[in-house]
Amino acid sequence: MAGRKHRPRGHIETRTNGTFRAIVYAGVDPLTRKERYLRKSAKTRAQAEIELTKLQSQVDEQRHPRSAITIGQVVEKWLEVTELEDTTRQRYKGLIRLYIDPTFGLMLAAKLDAELLERFYARLRRCNKLCSGRAKDHDCRPLSASTVRQVHFILRAALDRAVRWRYLSNNEAALATPPSFERPDPDPPSAAEVAALLNDTWHDPAWAMFLWLTMVSGCRRGEMCALRWTDLDLTRGIMTVERSYAQTADGNREKSTKTRQKRRIALDAHTVDLLTAYRTQSESECAALEIELPRDAFVFPNSPDGSTALLPSTVTQKYRRLATRLGLRSTRIHSLRHYSATELLTAGVDLRTVAGRLGHGSGGATTLRFYSAWVDEADRRAAEAIAGLMPQPDPTRRTPRNSYETLAAELRAAIESGELAPGSPLPTSTDLAAQHNVSVGTVNRAIALLKESGLVAASRGRRATVVTTH
Repeated sequence: MAGRKHRPRGHIETRTNGTFRAIVYAGVDPLTRKERYLRKSAKTRAQAEIELTKLQSQVDEQRHPRSAITIGQVVEKWLEVTELEDTTRQRYKGLIRLYIDPTFGLMLAAKLDAELLERFYARLRRCNKLCSGRAKDHDCRPLSASTVRQVHFILRAALDRAVRWRYLSNNEAALATPPSFERPDPDPPSAAEVAALLNDTWHDPAWAMFLWLTMVSGCRRGEMCALRWTDLDLTRGIMTVERSYAQTADGNREKSTKTRQKRRIALDAHTVDLLTAYRTQSESECAALEIELPRDAFVFPNSPDGSTALLPSTVTQKYRRLATRLGLRSTRIHSLRHYSATELLTAGVDLRTVAGRLGHGSGGATTLRFYSAWVDEADRRAAEAIAGLMPQPDPTRRTPRNSYETLAAELRAAIESGELAPGSPLPTSTDLAAQHNVSVGTVNRAIALLKESGLVAASRGRRATVVTTH
């Protein structure tokens, strides 16, 4: 039986300029599905033979790794042991299913390199179908930089674990550079758009109260859904935020906030009055059904007795329909959170206080990154305020440095004291020169300085006259 035909391990070609090039087949590119070749040039055939051997060894190391574990297996094992929030885990599983598994799932983890990863990220930024960006059978839709960075995080974290478990000797993903962060560009609704929202929803007290409280508190969608009446101290005007409502494929449940921190938010008197009226109405609706509103009922429930929470997805869909109908610029309910932050910053509230209300960690670093434009605006107002408090410079009142400034200062003092009354003429230049033992030119420069200050009026051929007093 004839032996199996193998692809040549490599060859050396002679180039037109007299040098030599070693070429070795390196398999199929998982992105383009085209054959890959490693190439290295040399000046002599002997050097090319050495380079050919090196390239063949490089390919052998990738083809016969110490462990035959695939990238798909590495990622799956990492998911088993890593701690993630339910919503984050669901997000990562979607990215793995859509982008990582179809491209690298069956690829040996030891064959992955930084170059391949960076090309992968570049293609995702051009088109989520990994085409070259010029396909005619579909509309190319690039992934955002933040999404690609999440893909990078998954691969890097999974391969880090593979190195720790000794499946790999090094993590190539740690050498790859993901796309840079895109500059955040929050687009909060304008005052007119907020008014339109509230006017349109005020006939629905629960929905209007949800939108109002979101805007004044800056809470996240899930935090609002998880809010219970026991979290509201209407006597002191304080709202406690310590939970969020998660909606995943595995079910719905309450969990800790995104930053896993509890925070207290002060409420203004008008908001307290609205919440008080809203609670009274909720109690009346329960009484009409012959049930009692539980003390720990959800503030925005999905059932008459307040025992089940409003779903975050319901909030998103309802707001999108409302915003579309009203023609708002943004149809994301998250824009109301942007509204709260930007209004507070432009009103001059300090950054740490705004960060605390929003639940941003890092001492305001996140708030500054997302809302730097509005911090700049507040800083501009601060600059204008300090400029208004500063005394306006008057060069004519500086400490005299020479004879004409000394003479001008003495004449200014005489005018301000009333010794030289408004409308009275100054002594002639000759008299002033003799009186102060200076030249006529020095006197003329002193009078010009007083004229510049608006203290005297002077013209050629006429004596200077006192105009007014300061």
